[in-house]
Amino acid sequence: MYKRILLAYDGSREGRRALREGALWAKRSGAEVFVLAITAPMASVDPMGAPLPPTGEHEEILREGLAKAAEFGLKAKGEVVTGQPVDIIRRYANGWKADLVVVGHRKRQLLERWWSGPSHSVLSDHLNCSLLISLNQIDDAAAMRELATMEGEAARMGG
Repeated sequence: MYKRILLAYDGSREGRRALREGALWAKRSGAEVFVLAITAPMASVDPMGAPLPPTGEHEEILREGLAKAAEFGLKAKGEVVTGQPVDIIRRYANGWKADLVVVGHRKRQLLERWWSGPSHSVLSDHLNCSLLISLNQIDDAAAMRELATMEGEAARMGG
């Protein structure tokens, strides 16, 4: 079904949920996985406005995402990138020729929406693949049970 899945990961609760759900889809599909850790541009600019390299914290977020993917039996690649999330996700997904992009979703308050705009709709308008906005409340234990069930079914079918 899917051959290449891009997981946008920021280390948040919603990001972890999206990573779990995306990892399960990747496992079902036998897809390649790319974990994209995105840092906000304002957090990565020096006083003169020049971009700063990702910090150890950002690298740790990526390591955490890759480790979580490995727990699901996936050999994921990844990168930390600074910029506007919609632009970065679009560029990486289209350049890598992803079949599916998985992102988390955090409900925002009215004022926050007014300031930030409808980012998910903008993202979907610029992708050349499917977009999964994870709202599934799956936790690590449930995801591991699902993974065990998939592996058991595959073993019974001889694959």
